[in-house]
Amino acid sequence: MPTEPESATSPTISRDEVAHLARLSRLALTDDELDQYAGQLDSILTHVAQVAEVAADDVPPTAHPADLQNVLRPDAVVPGLTPEQALSGAPAVEQDRFAVPQILGEE
Repeated sequence: MPTEPESATSPTISRDEVAHLARLSRLALTDDELDQYAGQLDSILTHVAQVAEVAADDVPPTAHPADLQNVLRPDAVVPGLTPEQALSGAPAVEQDRFAVPQILGEE
């Protein structure tokens, strides 16, 4: 299991802050869970800070790393099934439609 990088500064979120957030969220956390979540949240905030440092003002925001445009297939009309082909496997046909049993008692 790879080790997580140590933060050069003090933790960005303390155990007391995690306990406060848990109370606000109405979560009952044990002492072990508070320690675990404090470490995990600190790691997340450290990584977010690293990403924020990398983001440069001269780099335009993107939704995808590759410049993709018009990646859809051409809209071409193709022939469909004829009524005879579509109904060829139906157990019962009536007036070029699938015949199904009546279920609502209507006539």
